Amino acid sequence: IVKLLLGYKETDIKAVNRCGDTAFDIAEKTGHLEIASMLQQHGVQSARAIKPAATNPARELKQTVSDIKHEVHYQLEHTLQTRKQVQGIAKRINKMHSEGLNNAINSTTVVAVLIATVAFAAIFTVPGQYVDDPNDIPPGDSLGEANIAPKPAFIIFFIFDSIALFISLAVVVVQTSVVVIDSKGKKQMMAIINKLMWLACVLVSVAFLALSFIVVGKDEKWLAIGVTIIGTSIMATTLGTMCYWVIRHRIEASNMRSIRRSSQASRSRSWTMSVMSDSEILNNEFKKMYAI
Repeated sequence: IVKLLLGYKETDIKAVNRCGDTAFDIAEKTGHLEIASMLQQHGVQSARAIKPAATNPARELKQTVSDIKHEVHYQLEHTLQTRKQVQGIAKRINKMHSEGLNNAINSTTVVAVLIATVAFAAIFTVPGQYVDDPNDIPPGDSLGEANIAPKPAFIIFFIFDSIALFISLAVVVVQTSVVVIDSKGKKQMMAIINKLMWLACVLVSVAFLALSFIVVGKDEKWLAIGVTIIGTSIMATTLGTMCYWVIRHRIEASNMRSIRRSSQASRSRSWTMSVMSDSEILNNEFKKMYAI
């Protein structure tokens, strides 16, 4: 539109408004730099270049007040737009967090059911080496009794597998019975449930390793030792990495809370500071990955 108007010969490029501003002055004050450059290319100058500044102090004061008014109005509009954008981004981030927590809750429920199923089935599929010949019963044993029951490895398997089973069942009961609406409450519940699932996974791993020493027998014990080394390395690396992410996330959250408290205590409540506070919240909340 400005380019078309400048194309007409009848357009007065030296026109000024009641405040003594030309179109070039208004474009600069409102931050439209592209329009200001276009006006300058077509010969539109500022009011000061067209006419020397008035020596009247009242005129100068009026001009200064007008400039300040335009500048404040532009800053307020820019601040309001920025605040709306920040609030929109915050809503989207909160939605992403909510969806991520819901996915984590659903995944935890499925995993808890799987661990409970595996732990329950493992008790009844153990190679018990039962006594089944009535004519050949070793001293101290009875018909149908498992020969591996007194062994320490089987006792470790039985205890750890049972604990993993009941932990998983407890998680399933909580997940299917408790409904949490608040995002903070969901995070707290998931933090506790995840730690229980970590414990259940460790218990199942230990139960498997203990049972492997019985399954392979004495002559092939090196197989069980190799599996123990591999499994321990994988689980230790995984849990160690997850613990590192948890501790790092807690430290960052604690530091951000301390900075926010100190900054809120020292600064005034203005529009600009309010937007800065929202930006800090976004930077704190938007994490690509973190451990609950």
